[in-house]
Amino acid sequence: MPRAGLTAERVVEAAAVLADEVGFENVTLSALARHFGVKDASLYSHVKSLQDLRTRLAFLAGGEMIDAIAAAVAGRAGKDALTAFAGAYREYALRHPGRYAATQIRIDQALVVDSPALRRTAEITYGMLRAYGLDEPDLTDAVRLLRSTFHGYCVLEAAGGFGAPREVRRSWDKSVDALHMALTHWPRDDKDGDDA
Repeated sequence: MPRAGLTAERVVEAAAVLADEVGFENVTLSALARHFGVKDASLYSHVKSLQDLRTRLAFLAGGEMIDAIAAAVAGRAGKDALTAFAGAYREYALRHPGRYAATQIRIDQALVVDSPALRRTAEITYGMLRAYGLDEPDLTDAVRLLRSTFHGYCVLEAAGGFGAPREVRRSWDKSVDALHMALTHWPRDDKDGDDA
């Protein structure tokens, strides 16, 4: 592929494809340079470093993922929204393992503030959870519960970590049911300080 027309967007898109093929941790500037038929140094006019590339890839993947989730939850509320959210999350994580891994990296908070995709992720996630009557700090706690449950399940499933004969999808559905019950009966802090 000729160097002409090479852009940061094309480099990041190629990195996303490569991440799904070989794993996020195996995406290198050298591998991308080979893909485009250029020297490694040619990529530095489009991305500053490997960390810059990974951050851009995280934003790309995060945007794709929240677009899929937003489409799934549109017009839904409560358990229907939670089920749709969970399903879209799982489908993206399993279909795009390298891109999904990119969404899990730690990103400089100064960059996060300027990311429309990450702001949209917060809006959709917190909006869904507000339907359960949650406010802060319970919203943050609930987001952490959902994220850790979904992430742990998807990583284990992708790695073949579930060996029992029960169908993995049925266990997933039960997990989402259990999350719905937990959100519906969320433990509230005693505002009066009465432990009785």
